[in-house]
Amino acid sequence: MNYGGYILFAIQFLWQFPHFWAIAWLAHKDYDKAGFKLLPSREGTTKFSAMQTVIYSMMMVPVGMLPYYFHIGGILSFWVLLFCNLWMVFVSVLLVIKMNAAAARRVMFSSYFYLMIVFLTLLFDKI
Repeated sequence: MNYGGYILFAIQFLWQFPHFWAIAWLAHKDYDKAGFKLLPSREGTTKFSAMQTVIYSMMMVPVGMLPYYFHIGGILSFWVLLFCNLWMVFVSVLLVIKMNAAAARRVMFSSYFYLMIVFLTLLFDKI
């Protein structure tokens, strides 16, 4: 059975949480005024919300190894995905430590590049 689609889905599924919560962190007041609750904590930009980004970023690490394990990607994608996933964990931990907009912005921009780098690496590893 080919697990490629499931693995790509899992990567993008886990990626979305740090990505969207970083955006929600930065625009929390605007979303709150409009009546939207986008962060996992009802109180908004709390340690709990920041820890959620760390938890999902940590879950991305083993999922990032699945393309290599199931022969969807090669050794290049293994190392690139490992680095990208560890970087997401690192910037998420910084958000927990600093608890400010600059750290949330770093998570947000890292997540933009993460998805592009990961999927392009998986593509180029198959060519």
